Amino acid sequence: MATAATPPTPADDATTLERTLKLVGDRWSILIIRAALRGIRRFDDFADDLGIARPILTTRLRRLVDGDVMAKEQYQAHPPRYEYRLTAAGVALSPALVALIRWGEHHLAEGSAETVLVHAPCGTELEQGFWCRRCSVTFGPAAIRAAPPLAQPVARDRTAS
Repeated sequence: MATAATPPTPADDATTLERTLKLVGDRWSILIIRAALRGIRRFDDFADDLGIARPILTTRLRRLVDGDVMAKEQYQAHPPRYEYRLTAAGVALSPALVALIRWGEHHLAEGSAETVLVHAPCGTELEQGFWCRRCSVTFGPAAIRAAPPLAQPVARDRTAS
């Protein structure tokens, strides 16, 4: 485990993943986030769209609000009614949802894909990958390795070969 004197190791990422999954990793939370990304905002609309029991929806929305994934905003005073909107942190989950959808289409789909994700302005089907800001290239998972935060790339001595 990392201390103040030692930098975290890649193994410390497990705690981050565990905390993330505790917040958004169950079936209903992921489906609520997907529905919110599609524009659903109100409790009854979430319940109708997802077919989720109201007590479960209440619990999941509370957890997502407490975790700063969603924000609860009152839109009616009498009786009090609320909308649930994704925060910046919630919107930032969209690439993870796209990756899960793509994975399911590739590994679990029986027949053709049920959903095609397209770029709204032009209609082109999306591809997902990773982007390196320094190298300005996209690449796949084979080119990724875990490293401590803020690790600097190892400089190569071009004269030694």
